[in-house]
Amino acid sequence: MSSAMYAAASLYNDPRYFSKSEVRIRANKIRRQRIFRKQIIMLLLLVAIILFSVIFLNNSISTDAQSDDYAPEFKYYTAVTIHAGDSLWSIASEHFNPDHYEDLGSYVGEICSINKLSTDSVVKAGECIILPYYETEYK
Repeated sequence: MSSAMYAAASLYNDPRYFSKSEVRIRANKIRRQRIFRKQIIMLLLLVAIILFSVIFLNNSISTDAQSDDYAPEFKYYTAVTIHAGDSLWSIASEHFNPDHYEDLGSYVGEICSINKLSTDSVVKAGECIILPYYETEYK
């Protein structure tokens, strides 16, 4: 069958215009195309699963990683009695740790929020205030 007749017959998709061998050849071609499409889909699915697994494992491993010299620090609170001549800022500067606070003002702000004070409030001798501090030892 010529290519023009084949094209015309395939437009109607009518097997009457094809010989038995041409029908068989055409059916095999369609079958091979379907198998090829399924193989491509399975390959893409396999690549997606492998890629997802690698990304997931990489993130989970890097998230759990800690250095050997890592020592966790725990936050504790202590009560300090105010003596004559002490101010909130002087007590805060004695107990200030720059590893945990940006500046002395942020430490004073936390002390004030714990003790329900304002930053400009005056503390009197004999009063007791709570101060936060950090230690590596778990108590």
